[in-house]
Amino acid sequence: MNELREYEKKTLLALKVTGGCMEVDEIAKASSLAHAAVMRAALSLEAGKLIKVLEKVRQKISLNAEGKAYAEGGLPERRLVNALIKMGGEAPVDAVLNAVSLEKGFSVIALGWLSRKGWARIDKETQRLKLLRKPSVEADEKLLALLGKSGAAVVENLDKELRDAVSVLEKRNIVEVREETSRELELTNDGWALVNKGIEIVEEVSQLTSDLIVSGKWRETKFLKYNIKAPVASTWPGKKHPYLSFLDELKEKLVALGFKEMTGPTVELSFFNCDGLYMPQDHPAREIHDMYLAKDPEYGDLAKYERFLENVKETHENGWKTGSKGWGYSFSKLMAARLMLRSHTTAVSTRTLTSDDLETPGKYFSIARCYRPEVVDRTHLTEFNQVEGIVVGEDLTLRELLGILERFAMDIADAERMKFRPDYYPFTEPSVELAAYKKSVGWMEFGGSGIFRPEVTLPLGVKMPVLAWGLGADRLFMMKAGIDDMRYLFTQDLDWIRRKELT
Repeated sequence: MNELREYEKKTLLALKVTGGCMEVDEIAKASSLAHAAVMRAALSLEAGKLIKVLEKVRQKISLNAEGKAYAEGGLPERRLVNALIKMGGEAPVDAVLNAVSLEKGFSVIALGWLSRKGWARIDKETQRLKLLRKPSVEADEKLLALLGKSGAAVVENLDKELRDAVSVLEKRNIVEVREETSRELELTNDGWALVNKGIEIVEEVSQLTSDLIVSGKWRETKFLKYNIKAPVASTWPGKKHPYLSFLDELKEKLVALGFKEMTGPTVELSFFNCDGLYMPQDHPAREIHDMYLAKDPEYGDLAKYERFLENVKETHENGWKTGSKGWGYSFSKLMAARLMLRSHTTAVSTRTLTSDDLETPGKYFSIARCYRPEVVDRTHLTEFNQVEGIVVGEDLTLRELLGILERFAMDIADAERMKFRPDYYPFTEPSVELAAYKKSVGWMEFGGSGIFRPEVTLPLGVKMPVLAWGLGADRLFMMKAGIDDMRYLFTQDLDWIRRKELT
């Protein structure tokens, strides 16, 4: 008894007066306590088994802007029928509409509801509106009036007639219905025993002030004791988003394996995004990577890459020195200078192969944002992250590439099974697609890989094999985190973000 705080005693007394059970908001009003004080009391009293906290999910309905306008001026069909009654119960449709001055687009709605409610009908031959019956106030109007006065209402507290009207107003998009969680406090047997003995309210002070000291009132004042064992609300320290932490971890693992990071611009030249990868300018293969083209400026500068550009041009046209026949068309340098948003991180690999800083043998990676006009679904977004990698060195084979991909699937994505499928890309041969399986997610395609063709490497001055892969970093994290919808990576669900463990 002596351990109870002032606000806890007031909460118990408020519950006693109302029969032992009351909502938190009502307790706050009855006891003149702040809502937060009642909730603090609830936590302590529940821990002491003096009350039970009951949670109820309820629907709350309120008017939107359009609904508030109707609450003040009446529903469009009500305004129409009132005008029709004043005009003698029959009049030309246009005349009735003009009389009420409905906003543009609301005339058809008003006439439709007028007919649906059976208040009036339109004679199609004469285009006259005729009154069928003098309307009484219907349930939707009653609910509208109620919400206009109170601002909001709990659906479960309405009578059957008004509950039925909720769906009508909701379909008309003039109300908002949302779920709310209400909390009720209920006295337990121990709580009843305590309040029946009698509770004395003694004002408590939480801070010693100079006035109390000077006046000497501190001697008679009861100071609030702090209960360090009292339960408190959960606190969530700031932390990096789980997905960003995964990308950092991915980068650290690649660096630990001896890979160096390569970078490139988001707005890329078509030369690096397509042409340098032996993707023909006039061939359907170009459609493999749909892309966003830059509008202003449309073209970039290729002057510093002229020596590579000439090699790539000849390779496309006749095969140059690669042993290939080429694509057999007239290569456009202007199209190669076209600017676009990078559609895949392989563009970064192309740039790296032209760099004077390229080390051979060498291992490089990039984690970068890519952009494609995809149809958004659970595994596709219009912008996404790819992890790209290349390994340059003598005597490299497909076996080494498959080993790298297996490491990604098993160690980074925590996959349970994986499989490789033959695939096609204009810039690799052989080409392999990686797919992996995890029970919580199912099978998921991660991306493509292969060995760069001579038509890619030789024009860029590289005379040894280059292993290359481009995998969806978003999908790797989805499998690791057990997420089946890529859109959830960018969710505003704070509860998930807070509770998601860091690896």
